[in-house]
Amino acid sequence: QVQLVESGGGLVQAGASLRLSCAASGRSFSRYYMGWFRQAPGKKREFVASISWSGGTTYYADSVKGRFTISRDKSKNTVYLQMNSLKPEDTAVYYCASGATTWSTRQRDYPYWGQGTQVTVSS
Repeated sequence: QVQLVESGGGLVQAGASLRLSCAASGRSFSRYYMGWFRQAPGKKREFVASISWSGGTTYYADSVKGRFTISRDKSKNTVYLQMNSLKPEDTAVYYCASGATTWSTRQRDYPYWGQGTQVTVSS
């Protein structure tokens, strides 16, 4: 059984930082890309960032490029999303996803999903 568990969300002021974690268990993820998506109230879920599990290749949405950093710790089967210079428009539920065989911004390419963690940025 595949399980992805996110943590690290919270309420912060604009300009602050947060680090999200996604702990993966249940199967080997060494061949798959992992990604972060987010869904703001009343909006569609959107791609944030992805990383190849073994190669460390990363991709970012333009809206977060230069502020967010995705990384992984293979020994812990964990992916992180370091979020700096947070803005109120970053407020959303952040989801970890896995199972993509190549880099992708499309939700349907990631068969495994976590439950999400809330990030709220106040102005």
